[in-house]
Amino acid sequence: MKHIHFLNVEPHLVEGQDVKGVTMRVGITDSDGAPHFAMRLFQVQPNGYTPLHRHPWEHEVFVISGSGQLNYNDEEHSLQKGDFVLIEADALHQFKNIGPDEFQFICVIPHQSLLGKH
Repeated sequence: MKHIHFLNVEPHLVEGQDVKGVTMRVGITDSDGAPHFAMRLFQVQPNGYTPLHRHPWEHEVFVISGSGQLNYNDEEHSLQKGDFVLIEADALHQFKNIGPDEFQFICVIPHQSLLGKH
């Protein structure tokens, strides 16, 4: 079992050409005894955004706070606290903070090693 408050998990700045104001806290991974999934907390600052990208695995998202926009396969979807989102494999997607407060969401992904990836 692992039990830790999110503030005790080291935040990592997400870096890249097409990313702005995003930190990620990796709360649960295979090194914690979770062999199938990883759970991460993303914190997106006002006017921040994740890169527009795609990958061959699905992931599940739960919005904790703030308001955001999901760009998903050339469609825009508004997101708010309490929303569940399924991002299907190979879907082009990006999260943006469109509100005045920090936009936070939990993202669960399968471990890449299970998928034969890096």
